[in-house]
Amino acid sequence: MSLFSVFYYLLLFVVYILAIPYLIFKSRNPKYRQAIPSKFFLKNNPKFNENGIWFHSCSMGETKAIKPLIDYYKENVNVSVITNTGYEEALKSTSNVRYLPFEIFLPFWVNKQKVLVVMEAELWFMLFLVAKRKGAKTFLINARISDKSYNSYKRFSFLYKRIFENIDKVFAQSDIDKKRLEQLGAKNVETIGNIKLAQMPVVTEVLEKVDDVLITAASTHKNEEELILKSYKRSQGKLVIVPRHPERFLEVDLLIKEYIKGKSFTYHKYSQQEDFDSDIILVDKMGILNNIFAISDLVILGGAFEKIGGHNPIEPAYFNCKIVSGMNIFNQKPLFECIENYYLIKNDELGDYLNNIKNLKKPVLKKIGSLDPIIKEINGWTR
Repeated sequence: MSLFSVFYYLLLFVVYILAIPYLIFKSRNPKYRQAIPSKFFLKNNPKFNENGIWFHSCSMGETKAIKPLIDYYKENVNVSVITNTGYEEALKSTSNVRYLPFEIFLPFWVNKQKVLVVMEAELWFMLFLVAKRKGAKTFLINARISDKSYNSYKRFSFLYKRIFENIDKVFAQSDIDKKRLEQLGAKNVETIGNIKLAQMPVVTEVLEKVDDVLITAASTHKNEEELILKSYKRSQGKLVIVPRHPERFLEVDLLIKEYIKGKSFTYHKYSQQEDFDSDIILVDKMGILNNIFAISDLVILGGAFEKIGGHNPIEPAYFNCKIVSGMNIFNQKPLFECIENYYLIKNDELGDYLNNIKNLKKPVLKKIGSLDPIIKEINGWTR
């Protein structure tokens, strides 16, 4: 082990000792009651079986993106994650799921695997070092470095150079990402596009298209429904509102009823009448948003008119829905970059855009990735 590795490990060990009281305190929170003991104290977090194909991702979105790979290698798959949502998503595909332990535990926790496949920005020094030392081929997939984060990466280039020394192959989203990764020390980099676009959304039920413009306000959050209602006119078309969280269905129902008092709008809840015959429809049913996108003309994408971070624009783009979003898309910028023709607007501009629906351009997907090069590379080391 190099002098750098020893220093890095000792530094993390000191940080860990100092953080123990805080970790114990945080673990009392129901949200972290399983994750913190697993990651930082190895509670109910045993090693994987040896000689598996090990996938590592952070949260739900990344874990969803690698689901086709997990399903493809189902018989011999191990999956590690960082977040609760990632853990729950991974369990839908395999029972061999673990929280990735804190780095100081990895030399003792990691055993021999055939390959390690790490998703996006999970660049943990000890993870790649230990997996490599124990015989695994190591891959980084869907790698990307944004304009905003590039300077931060460069400031710690001494660390990333050592991380990339233990990565055998990198699959980048774009040629710009490839160039930046190589400047940080990555070797054997191949551009294959964004694999989050490799699996497109599906329709589970074909809904009847209405004889009118259908505006869908998708994955809305508190205050966004009120903004949308105030911006909406019946002459623009029919308005469908789909709150992000089901626990808000009643709240939004009451909001709409209060808003339409004394007005000529018709309104119903989808759970009581499964059609789109009213002027305003509240969808208080889970799991049907893609079905609604398939018959929508325009989507007002929630989560960005408030400082939430935005929501996935790929699904409405796939169904050729014109897309209007707020400015706060900081959690979804990589996915918006995979689309041409979308509209990021200020809150007070929404009414104007709804009045101009017919002149808005439909989105076009680009940077669609393929899983085939990744599968080919994995197969080359496991068969």
